[in-house]
Amino acid sequence: MLTAIIDYESGNLHSAHKAFERMARESNAGEVIVTADADVVARADRIVLPGDGAFPACMAALKGTGGLFDAMVEAVEVKGRPFLGICVGMQLMATWGREYEDTRGLDWVGGEVTRIIPADPALKVPHMGWNNLVIDTPHALFDGITTGDHTYFVHSYHMAVTDPAQRLAHVDYAGDVTAIIGRDNMIGMQFHPEKSQTTGLRMISNFLNWKP
Repeated sequence: MLTAIIDYESGNLHSAHKAFERMARESNAGEVIVTADADVVARADRIVLPGDGAFPACMAALKGTGGLFDAMVEAVEVKGRPFLGICVGMQLMATWGREYEDTRGLDWVGGEVTRIIPADPALKVPHMGWNNLVIDTPHALFDGITTGDHTYFVHSYHMAVTDPAQRLAHVDYAGDVTAIIGRDNMIGMQFHPEKSQTTGLRMISNFLNWKP
């Protein structure tokens, strides 16, 4: 089995690669590679889309990198390959991004990405650091995970989903902030699982062994 982490020059992929490699080795889940090759993405069994930066720039970079966008869309939408979006990679799954300018997303999970505005003005944006997950919708991703487990966030924008059933988990930051989304063969995590210690590594392992 091959897991492809898409490299479209949006963030440092070293820590993600190492975390996925470790969990693939521990759970006998095959090979993990970082790639900008559309042919590799097309034949991958699982696809991971990280993201660091602004929504419009990340979408433009993904679409402008050697056929990666089309290969990813075909693999996920047509072939039904399991997909995981991380941070901005999750946000790109939305219908719209409202960061700087209105930008069309993948529309895999209905909703829009807007700036975080905490009800408590003393809370800073970006939302940075550890926060406790609240599980909203049961999912195989949560095997060994419970409400109260904490994960590591760094973001100024968050996703409001159209269908509440597609919000799998949230955190409280003076208001609900979506932490995990999903439907069918697609999952998105707003936090960085590779930086979230035991909880994040467990969810990486669960994704690598997930059969939608």
